Amino acid sequence: MTALVLHRFPLEPFPYDRWLAELDGGVVMIAARDKILAGGERLPDGNGGYRHLELVDTFDDEELVDRLARDLAHEHRVTHVIAHHEADLIRAAGLREKFGLAGQLPAGVMAFRDKVLMKRKLAEAGIEVAPHTLPATADEVRDFAAEHGLPLVFKARDGFGSIGLRIVRTGEELERQLAEAFAPGAGPREDLLLEAYVPGRMCHVDGVVAGGRTVMAWPSQYQYDLSSFQADGGARVDLTLDPSDPLTPRLLELTERALEALEGPVDHAFHAEVFHTPDDRLVVCEVAARPAGARIRDVLTAVFGTHPVELAARAHTGLRLPALEALPEGRERLEPVRMAGQVLMMKRPGTVRAIPATPEEPWVEFYGVFAEPGEVIGEAAISSDFLAAAVLSATTREECERRLRALGGRFETEIVID
Repeated sequence: MTALVLHRFPLEPFPYDRWLAELDGGVVMIAARDKILAGGERLPDGNGGYRHLELVDTFDDEELVDRLARDLAHEHRVTHVIAHHEADLIRAAGLREKFGLAGQLPAGVMAFRDKVLMKRKLAEAGIEVAPHTLPATADEVRDFAAEHGLPLVFKARDGFGSIGLRIVRTGEELERQLAEAFAPGAGPREDLLLEAYVPGRMCHVDGVVAGGRTVMAWPSQYQYDLSSFQADGGARVDLTLDPSDPLTPRLLELTERALEALEGPVDHAFHAEVFHTPDDRLVVCEVAARPAGARIRDVLTAVFGTHPVELAARAHTGLRLPALEALPEGRERLEPVRMAGQVLMMKRPGTVRAIPATPEEPWVEFYGVFAEPGEVIGEAAISSDFLAAAVLSATTREECERRLRALGGRFETEIVID
């Protein structure tokens, strides 16, 4: 067996060569040089421990990546294709279909990538989603606004990472957005999703499905607005919910229903976003059939003692799952051993003059600064464009939040950008 990994992340946090070492045919990887360098890593020598490592300058060259993936899959007689970035799910599914491989195929991916189809399937299953429409013209947007009021949320039908997401709060902002979105002379649009604004705190549930059942899952709650990543100059905190929190079982049960409605693959990681409204409703925003971004993967690793991407990759390739084999008889899923969370500082334009001192506390599970003094950086292009990030753990959510807030205060004080 040989796995082809489509990888547009830094390399060090994802040691597929070690995670999938039992594959007799090894691991073939296409990796993005720009992401490796942006993560502060040195480029690997040769194949870097993989059967074959192909470095491309960027995954933005879609035609090149498609061609390389097809050629490598054929040359190395690949039996499994792994992709854990939203933008590569369709590509991976197409390769599986072309070469007759197991895993999610294009038709299945669309329920997770096409937000209109996703919301229809969720609503048909009795799951509440935001009122929404696919406006072809500016007048259709105005009609929707007249019915649902402001604010309104504009997003790409197949978007990810909050790229292009706009929250319009006033009539003046709406007209500016319409002038930008519907250029004079352009034809009707089919790629723009318009949603009524859902108030409340955004929660997310992250985990892994293996063998058709959920084996890892836990809810967290963002303490910030996801869409403000380009304007937010302060520390952004996100952390798990305690087992005793009344929201915890509700979010887990709702996510299970959503995954069932979307008919995900037998083995996959997932990231579900759910609004908890002021009147105590749970409204599903989106569900992704891939691991969460930011440092949520490290948060889950701290919570369960098992890396979700390793678990998902081993499940997909049919390898043993030692973490599940160690479960007590009668238990089907992993249970949290601690609480954890992340504190983040977004990039913002300027020259970096000072960065935080490395924290030494034993509860720091991950720490990274992604710029050096003297470096000139631009604004965040995506919601995971961090200047600094840390994952901390504690026995309770309350203690975890206290630690995260304290380190966030240090970030705000010690990071200096002109």
